[in-house]
Amino acid sequence: DTDRALVLLEEYCKKLRKPEEQQLKKAIRKVMGIFKSSLFQALLGSLTKKATRHGTTSHPALPAAVAYDVLGDPKD
Repeated sequence: DTDRALVLLEEYCKKLRKPEEQQLKKAIRKVMGIFKSSLFQALLGSLTKKATRHGTTSHPALPAAVAYDVLGDPKD
């Protein structure tokens, strides 16, 4: 779920306040922009349709899972 990944990234960005964390914050904001882009959404939709046609299970929460994996749980 791309929306959930965006929420997680936004929560993580709010924690980045130190001057040395600003470059990371900027990079995360770029990723968020990509997730919001119509191109990314179209590609994600295309992959989901392709996986469905081939009978493979597509995990709709993949972007959120990636955010958790990379950034950790924002509740920590």
